[in-house]
Amino acid sequence: MLDYEAEAEADAYDATRGGEPRAGAAAEAVLGLVPEDAGRLLDVACGTGIVTRRLAAGRPGLRVTGADLTHAMARLAVARLPGAVVRADCGRLPVRDQAFEAVTTIWLLHLLQGPEDARAVVTECARALRPGGVYITTVDKAAAHDVGSDIDTALAVRPRRPALDAAETVTEYAAACGLVPAGQARFPGVGQGRSPRRTMEDLRRGWFTTTGPGDPTGDRIAARLAALPDQDRPRPDPVFTLRAFRKE
Repeated sequence: MLDYEAEAEADAYDATRGGEPRAGAAAEAVLGLVPEDAGRLLDVACGTGIVTRRLAAGRPGLRVTGADLTHAMARLAVARLPGAVVRADCGRLPVRDQAFEAVTTIWLLHLLQGPEDARAVVTECARALRPGGVYITTVDKAAAHDVGSDIDTALAVRPRRPALDAAETVTEYAAACGLVPAGQARFPGVGQGRSPRRTMEDLRRGWFTTTGPGDPTGDRIAARLAALPDQDRPRPDPVFTLRAFRKE
């Protein structure tokens, strides 16, 4: 399991996940779903702030606030957005009701512990929205990484847990909070195409939460990955999906 509170993990986060090109693609897609007249946006679980900063820069007049629970991530976000980042639990946001015209959770829901945690986050985001505002979130993140490559074939034997960010499930949570579908978008995970060698490294450091280092299944997967050709050639980038929901 990755530890986002560890400074080493936080410091390496952007470089291992596509850096500025991926952040730019994400921010452009998000802003395409934010109402033109939105005045305030809350980016929940903003991480290092690499996307949050681009949201702020990409829409003049939009006041953007980032929120993240982990100190290691938040300190990097603060450097990018001085005075606009708060430490906060995504399930208990320290904001008043109906304070924002837009709330985002980018690459968050899939990381939570269980369905009730995901439901709680969507509920909190809905609470923070004004009527007519939009909640924007990534969905189906794990599925986006399955691009039909030989690496995906090697990984197919690993156990999988139910996706907490499945589009249908998130839509159900949103509906229970008075949020209705309001659009969707897709964007490339630039620089995140997997290579066999990098996938083995991710396996060893606990990237795949159901298959830890030393696990027999993990050993089988590592052997399959080691046998693949072009060990350092990245396979196609994933394509991520955003869903937007409007508060009635």
